[in-house]
Amino acid sequence: MHRLFASVALLALATTVAPAQAPLRSAEGSAPEPNVEFGMMTWPEVKQALADGKTTALVYTGGTEQRGPQNVNGGHTLMGLATVKSIALRLGNALFLPVLPYTPNNASATLPGTIGLTPELLGALLERISEQAIATGFRNVVLMGDHGGGQPVVYRDVAKKLDEKYAAQGIHVYYCDDVYTKAAADYDKWLEQNGYPVSSHAGIPDTSEMMYLSDGTWVRLDKVKDALGDPMVPRGQPRDPNVPRINNGISGDARRSSVELGKRVFDMKIDDAVRQIQGFIPPK
Repeated sequence: MHRLFASVALLALATTVAPAQAPLRSAEGSAPEPNVEFGMMTWPEVKQALADGKTTALVYTGGTEQRGPQNVNGGHTLMGLATVKSIALRLGNALFLPVLPYTPNNASATLPGTIGLTPELLGALLERISEQAIATGFRNVVLMGDHGGGQPVVYRDVAKKLDEKYAAQGIHVYYCDDVYTKAAADYDKWLEQNGYPVSSHAGIPDTSEMMYLSDGTWVRLDKVKDALGDPMVPRGQPRDPNVPRINNGISGDARRSSVELGKRVFDMKIDDAVRQIQGFIPPK
C-alpha cells in the first residue's frame, strides 16, 4: 500500500508539466474566450470564478500511447485538452483541471510510444484529484477520459464512492461516459452509413480529429496515404487465418482521414458530453 501511494505521489509530480494547450479554431474577430483553465489562473481568479458560479470541476484524462506511424504519441492528451476546454466553455459553469497524460496501458519495445498506468493507480489518482477539487470549493466534479483504459469501471467506481461520501453535503461526483463511449459509437455508425471503412485505434476517428485540431504538427500528413493497419473484423465474426496481420499500431484503415471528418467527430464528443453533464447538473 505504501508503495502504491508513493508511486501516485511521484506520478502527480511528473504530470505537473502539461503539453501546450491544444489550439481551437475560432472565427476571426470573435470576442476573447473566458478563461476556464484552472492551471492558467491565479488563486484569486479561481476564487472569483467559484463565487461567480463556476463550481463544477472537469477532470479529464488523456493518455500516452503509440498511434500508428502517422500520429504523435500524446494524441489522447492533446485531443483531451481541446475537448475538455470546449466542454467547459459550452457549460458556462465549469473549470477544467490539468489533463492527466497517463491512463491504463502497457509499454512495448516493438511499438515504443506507450507509457501506461495500472487501473489501481488511475483510481487512486482520480480519487485524490477529485477530493482536492472538493477541498478547493467545487460543488460538482465530473470525471471523463479520452482513452478507453479504465473506462468505465475505474471512473464509475470512483465517482460512485465519492458521490456517496459527499452527497449529504450537497457535493456530487459524476462519471460522464458519453464523451467517449456514446460519441465513438455514434461516429462509427455514421462512418459505416456513409461508406467509410471501419477502423478504431489510430484509424479515421483519431487521425481526423488530430488533423482538425492541430496545424498539422500532430499528424505526419505525408504518411496518411499509407496508413493502412491490421484489418478490422466485424463484431461476432472470426478472423480469417489467411489474411496477414499488420503490426504498425493502426486498427483498420486511416487513409481517408480528413479535417472535415475530424470536425464531425469532435463536435459529436462535445455535444454528447454537454448533454449528459447538463442532465447531471441542470444549467441555472
